[in-house]
Amino acid sequence: MRIWMDKQGKIYVAGHRGMVGSAIVRALQKEGYQNIVTRSHREVDLCRQEAVDAFFAQEKPDYVFLAAAKVGGIVANQEALADFMYENMMMEMNVIHAAWKNGCKKLLFLGSSCIYPRMAPQPMPESCLLTSELEKTNEAYALAKISGLKYCEFLNRQYGTDYISAMPTNLYGPNDNYHPLHSHVLPALIRRFHEAKEAGDREVVCWGSGEPLREFLYVDDLADACVFLMNRYSGNETVNVGTGKELTIRELTRLVAKVVGYEGRILWDASKPDGTPRKLLDVSKLEKLGWKYKIELEDGIRLAYEDFLHNPMRAER
Repeated sequence: MRIWMDKQGKIYVAGHRGMVGSAIVRALQKEGYQNIVTRSHREVDLCRQEAVDAFFAQEKPDYVFLAAAKVGGIVANQEALADFMYENMMMEMNVIHAAWKNGCKKLLFLGSSCIYPRMAPQPMPESCLLTSELEKTNEAYALAKISGLKYCEFLNRQYGTDYISAMPTNLYGPNDNYHPLHSHVLPALIRRFHEAKEAGDREVVCWGSGEPLREFLYVDDLADACVFLMNRYSGNETVNVGTGKELTIRELTRLVAKVVGYEGRILWDASKPDGTPRKLLDVSKLEKLGWKYKIELEDGIRLAYEDFLHNPMRAER
């Protein structure tokens, strides 16, 4: 049975302080939803089942957006494989299970395009999940996310719940993490080119060959899609959320340098890992449902750079 979100219902956004969670809160408020429940990590540790159970028993949210996650780029994933798997699996299992136990009407679980095989057909359809080997550099994170979406599917099949999953492509935008080593590629490039411009550096060295192809989605577009899906989609199969457009990392670096205003040389360190050669999502399913992205990449990078410049504490971490 398809369930639509009631404007009077209580909505819990898990991970509301993160880039994705904060964007979902903005999207909900824009659509007129006001009964939004949030908790910081200090208030409710989602890795502790007892704490999550107590929160759900007290608040009884009608709808849940599960955006809480431990995230990071290639370096962060490689340095903390066990942490990425444990923390993500604990958070998602605790929240999904507590939602089911407390009668949550509908839940949206957010995964990542890294759940798909390393050599998946391009663009990647939802149906290619678990058809071949994962990319090793983020295997732990991918396995955790696959477990979360499968748990939603199994609850639907066993108990008739209406829990859905959305798989976004690479994200960027306000409230991103700009750490020089542990962030994802686009925010890392924003910081690197900004610092090079400020220091007057004549060249910037970027990781890898620059040849991998990537797709990028502005986080507010993702949030809009999440609210859309909660009201328009029910089903066991996940739904890809992206632009359907891609560019090489080399092209991306030039675009970021242009936006930031860096005019020096760009060099490449081929000794550093590239990751998956290509990751383009097949977004035809979502487009047939009636949703399409709005913010083009260069415009989004400008907005993200403004966020970086006006949030010095975030830029320094």
